[in-house]
Amino acid sequence: MEAFEVRQDPHLGCRVCPLPVPRRVAELVPRGHRVDWPTWLDHGPRMLRHVLDLCRLRTARGLAVLSWLAGGPQPDELDWLWDARRLTGPRQERMYGAAAAVPDPVLGLVTANWTWVLDTCHGGRVTAAYLAGTAYPGDGHAAADATMTLFQTYDRHPEARPAIAAAWATGRVTADWCKAAELHAAYGGRPPVFTYPRAARPAVAGIRPWIERLFRLR
Repeated sequence: MEAFEVRQDPHLGCRVCPLPVPRRVAELVPRGHRVDWPTWLDHGPRMLRHVLDLCRLRTARGLAVLSWLAGGPQPDELDWLWDARRLTGPRQERMYGAAAAVPDPVLGLVTANWTWVLDTCHGGRVTAAYLAGTAYPGDGHAAADATMTLFQTYDRHPEARPAIAAAWATGRVTADWCKAAELHAAYGGRPPVFTYPRAARPAVAGIRPWIERLFRLR
């Protein structure tokens, strides 16, 4: 059963309005932000591969949680979701399967944020601070170090930008979904999930096959 409503705004287009979120599902969102982003800077290929692997894990995990926020059936056991190892094999397919259940209007929120951040000149600042701050909410030093690592990776490696932006976009939508649901529960009405304005699909290098699959670009 879908846990949201869709309405068409004459100026803003399709708006997704969440219903109140069960506490057990809402608690998955901040935990899903916990990713061990590197807090050191290494200019070699190892660092770049590590960041890209974490982006894929973060994006797939975020979409899986988003499918349950949108009303999809949540599995009883979730240890596979929190495993920090590289995303491969049956665990990958299980996470991709959950992500595939995200309804099209809900996935549109993610792709709107994704295209916007890739279209702005401030993408590195926006993504790095958010990803690091939500990953290390109780450790300012680690958050600051991870912010610099992610920012410089975004700045110096254009091919990494779509992946970092994908991780950011899924994180923002799950968090903003819960905020809109809280407003609905507290005050009624139909507050929509906030998104940044959608831009054109980016014509940049680095749109990897996993991004195309998870965002249904092909």
